[in-house]
Amino acid sequence: MNAIHVIHSGLLTTIQDLGRWGFQKDGVSVSGAMDSFASRIANFLVGNEAHEATLEVTMLGPTLRFEKDALIAICGGDFSCTLNDEQVSLWKPLFVKSGSVLSIGACRNGYRAYIAFAGGLDIPLIMNSRSTYLQAQIGGLHGRALRKGDMLLLRSSDRPIFPHRVNWGIAVSARVYIYGKKKTIRVTEGIEYATFTNESIHYFFTSPYKITTQSDRMGYRLQGQALERNTEQEMVSEAVTFGTIQVPKDGQPIILMADRQTTGGYPRIAQVISVDLPILAQARPGDVIQFQKTKFEEAQQLYIEREREMNRWKTIIDQKWREIRGTN
Repeated sequence: MNAIHVIHSGLLTTIQDLGRWGFQKDGVSVSGAMDSFASRIANFLVGNEAHEATLEVTMLGPTLRFEKDALIAICGGDFSCTLNDEQVSLWKPLFVKSGSVLSIGACRNGYRAYIAFAGGLDIPLIMNSRSTYLQAQIGGLHGRALRKGDMLLLRSSDRPIFPHRVNWGIAVSARVYIYGKKKTIRVTEGIEYATFTNESIHYFFTSPYKITTQSDRMGYRLQGQALERNTEQEMVSEAVTFGTIQVPKDGQPIILMADRQTTGGYPRIAQVISVDLPILAQARPGDVIQFQKTKFEEAQQLYIEREREMNRWKTIIDQKWREIRGTN
């Protein structure tokens, strides 16, 4: 049977792809992988397209038993991973023999990892996505996180598995992740940026902000220097997106994440640039953030460069698989 049994579920393990786009007008969140960089690379390593669903692991991962030979890849934070009690590496294809047990332990650095399966998970599409939207209980496996006893089915893959040749990997993690307790996050000005006092804007870029324990896939609540506006004017709820930084009445910023609401009524002081969202996704409660102002044009150029880098890695990985097929 082409199945994977969940022996232990981990702290929070959900099925996520690149998101449920096109339904925000109906009040449905995009959701999707918090760290799309790691999810995409994991899919490339097993021969999938970037949008295939992966398992998103948070802080402490699951234990899975495979009922059929499979090809997987694990990318993201620095987790302790074992296959049949032997340590395995991240950022590489991994052949898993039928009957094997994969255990994802605690995260030593970072916060999230992504497990991709060649062929993809056999999960129904809900509004063109397999992502789990926890608040609405849709997508993924019954709209919830994995539980002990769950069974995941895999779709067939046209990627041939050559166990004796699956012994290579790539070294990209150091180029995107910043480990450690303090992280610099680049932002552009938000829509209501000019409504904050000069003193608050100064504090925003010079004072550290700690991620509190009241943080999840919906948003990161920060603790630090309170911010004030120079107007008491009420706002009409407007569209928000991944990385929008809102400031409620208590002055403590909130960064909206993958499961954010579709609109918000708090002033938006800044927007995290796209290429730094994976760094933010790998931050955990207790970590400290320092914001750095970036021009919109620079953010665009950084995004273009990141996508070129992704295409380059996909080309390298595809070439490697062609070489393997040609020598077997």
